Amino acid sequence: MWVDDEGNEIDAPPETTSDKSPTRTRSGGRNPQPPSWQRTFKRGAIFAPIMFATVLLLSPGLPLTQKVANTLLIVGIFVPFSYYLDRLFYRSAQRRAARQQSDGRRGS
Repeated sequence: MWVDDEGNEIDAPPETTSDKSPTRTRSGGRNPQPPSWQRTFKRGAIFAPIMFATVLLLSPGLPLTQKVANTLLIVGIFVPFSYYLDRLFYRSAQRRAARQQSDGRRGS
């Protein structure tokens, strides 16, 4: 039983579907978004402190400037690689969707 704003007991509301939920494929996974450098740089900004903490823990003998330089090098490799992977996943999903569409049209 549910209680409304006025304190009255009511039956459970029916399940509603929201249009704000991510788009799902038949297999249950999300459709990847087209790759974007803005999203990739945001991801790099999120992971940069984690990478810096890792460099701090793994190289205690290095001066701070070298630790920062190592972190910048790692982030400099991470960002383009992350964009490349986004592009790879997006193109793969596009090919898979096109193949499913063409298989659906041939089967009819």
